[in-house]
Amino acid sequence: MARIVVVDTDVFVGALLGGGAASEVIAECLRGRFAPLMGVALFSEYESLLHRPRRFAQSRLNTVEREELLDVFLSVCRWTRVYYAWRPNLRDESDNHVVELAVAGGATAIVTRNVRDYRIGPQLKFPHIEILTPARLLKGES
Repeated sequence: MARIVVVDTDVFVGALLGGGAASEVIAECLRGRFAPLMGVALFSEYESLLHRPRRFAQSRLNTVEREELLDVFLSVCRWTRVYYAWRPNLRDESDNHVVELAVAGGATAIVTRNVRDYRIGPQLKFPHIEILTPARLLKGES
């Protein structure tokens, strides 16, 4: 059975820019090893980032190819509605929706290149959700 995960936008952007573990995570989602969740807020973030040409000046993919990869990735995502705002009070308020999506969809991991941004304060704990870098997810580490 595929491990349910939330792929933070920085991992998808990393895959578009340089490959490495971020690219492998996206590839493993497409192969079915991981079951990525997607919600409205995360989708909006992906779309917003994808249309920033300066960010992708060094990308190996052109605009059309980046959009096609996003479409293919979205086709394997499990669309999830978030009905309750947990607001775990992360350092960056704009990351809270990622935790809410993980809780709503029963994810076991949030995959991000910015692990320290997801340190959840003592007021809320979600022990079943790991915060993992792409490399740690691929190795199956906790």
